[in-house]
Amino acid sequence: MNGIRTYVAALALALPAAAIAAGPIVVHRDPGCGCCEAWSRQVKAQFGRAVRIVDDANRGAFQQTRAVPKDLGSCHTAIIDGMTFEGHVPIADIKRALATRPKGISGLAVPGMPMGSPGMEMPGMKSDAYDVIAFGPGGRRVFAHHQG
Repeated sequence: MNGIRTYVAALALALPAAAIAAGPIVVHRDPGCGCCEAWSRQVKAQFGRAVRIVDDANRGAFQQTRAVPKDLGSCHTAIIDGMTFEGHVPIADIKRALATRPKGISGLAVPGMPMGSPGMEMPGMKSDAYDVIAFGPGGRRVFAHHQG
């Protein structure tokens, strides 16, 4: 039995992290929010994976279980490969966080719903400048800045 565990552990180390972590993407949203669907479509297209949207009338409790600071809240919370992504986080920032797994960081957030962020694009509307905030047990910091 011990030999089997050793073999399985060695096999897991030999597999690329993407092969191990490529599970479904789950998005908890405020019920009926359309911009969450637009963001989720972009995530699905970029990751090539299933995205399950959960209408969550008690999303505040879910955010709390994922340790999302209240002041960083938005309209949806996504779990991708164990990390938390709150709001309209750009896909490139998600991919960078997943690839680098910064120490002390459990997620990224874009507070509010900035115009021009993924899922919030509106033809003829000026895009807002906004920050992507990394958060977790190591504190918080600006992970990326996006110009309007």
